[in-house]
Amino acid sequence: MFEPRVADLPAAVGERLRELRPLLRARVLGTVRTVMSGQGRSLSGGQGRGLTLGVETAVDAFVEAVASPAYDLAATRAVFAELGRTEFREGHRVDALRAVLTVGGRDLWAYLVGQDLPPDALYVLASALFGFLDELAGAAAEGYLDEQDANARDWDTVRRRLITLLVQPDPPGEATLQAAADAARWPLPATVAVVSIDSTDGERLARTAGNGTIATVIDDATRMIVPSPATPGRLTRLTAVLSGRRAALGPSVPLASARVSYRLSRRALDLLPGDGLVRCNDRLLDLVTGWEPGLMDRFAERELAAAGQLREPELATLHAWLREQGQVVAAAAALHAHPQTVRYRMRKIRRVFGAALDDPDARLRLQLALRHRLAAGQCILAANPSTSTRPASSAGSGRDR
Repeated sequence: MFEPRVADLPAAVGERLRELRPLLRARVLGTVRTVMSGQGRSLSGGQGRGLTLGVETAVDAFVEAVASPAYDLAATRAVFAELGRTEFREGHRVDALRAVLTVGGRDLWAYLVGQDLPPDALYVLASALFGFLDELAGAAAEGYLDEQDANARDWDTVRRRLITLLVQPDPPGEATLQAAADAARWPLPATVAVVSIDSTDGERLARTAGNGTIATVIDDATRMIVPSPATPGRLTRLTAVLSGRRAALGPSVPLASARVSYRLSRRALDLLPGDGLVRCNDRLLDLVTGWEPGLMDRFAERELAAAGQLREPELATLHAWLREQGQVVAAAAALHAHPQTVRYRMRKIRRVFGAALDDPDARLRLQLALRHRLAAGQCILAANPSTSTRPASSAGSGRDR
C-alpha cells in the first residue's frame, strides 16, 4: 500500500516530480547499469531490456503515485513479479534484483534531497519511496518463488520419467533414454546403483548426496539412482547421508541393467529387517532364499519331512554338523557339547536321513532348510553363526569325524 500521507502533499510536489521524471529515469538507469556491471551482467539483450523496463516502470509509477494518490500500482507489481521470474530462469538470486532496487532507490532519494522541496514533503517522500521499493521487492520475490516452485515441479516430473525409464521391465531405446536424460540434464553414466529408502523425501536426499544423484518416489519409497558408484568416496558419502534410515543399496551394474539393481534394492528393503544401509551384495543368500514369500516354507517342509522323528537337540546338531562340513569336533565346539554327544546324535540322524547325508546336493538342501527354520524361529538351533572357513574338501565322505 502506497504511503497515505502523500495525499496531503501540495500539488506542486507532484508536478515537480513529473518535471524531473526524464532526469530521474536517466540517473537511476545509470546507477543500475553500474551495479549490474559489478555483478558481471549488462543491460543489453533480452534480460537487460527487461531490467530497463523495470527501472522506467518503477520511476514512472512512483512519480504518478505521488502526483495522483489514487494511481493503481497493480501493473507495476506485475512487471516486477515477471522480473523475479526472469531472474530465476536466468540463474540469478532474487537478492541481486533486491540490491538493484535498493541502490537505485537510494540514488533517486539522494537526487530528490538536492531539489528545492520542503522538509516536510521530503519526509513523506522518503517514507513513500522506501515503502514503494519494499513492495516492488516483495513482488519480485513472489514471482521468483512462483517460478522456482513451477520449475521444481517440472524437474520432479522430468527426473521421475528418467528414473522410470531406467527401472522399467522393458529397457528403453537408446534414443528415448538419451532424450529423457537430456531433458533432466543428467549425463548418462556407464554404471549405476539403485538405492531404495524407506522415506518419501527423495529430492532432498538426492541433493544432499550430490554427485549427480537423482531420486523420485515409486510405490511409497524413495528410489535413488547413484551414477558411477565405484567412484572413490561416493558410497562413503551415501552411507553418511542415509545414516539412521532404513535403506538398501543395489549392486553396481551397467546402465542398461539398472532394473536389476532396482529390483534387488526394492526386495531387500521389503524383506530384510533392521535400520541403516543394507548392501544387497552382502545379503544375496537372504535375498535368494526369501525372494518368493512362502516358497522357503514349502521347501523346508519338504526337505525336513523326515525330521519329525528328531528332537530339537538333534536338529541343532545336524545344522551345526552341516555348517562345519561334517567335522564333529568343530560342530561340538559350536554347540558347546562333547564330541561324543555329537557322534551319538549323528548316528540317530543317519538312520533318519540315510544316504542323503553323503549327497552334496541333499546336504545343501538340508542346510538351507534348517537355516530357514532357524531364521523363522521355528526351531532354536545353537549353532555358531559364523560361517566356517575350512576348505570344502575337509568334508570328505559322509563318515562322521
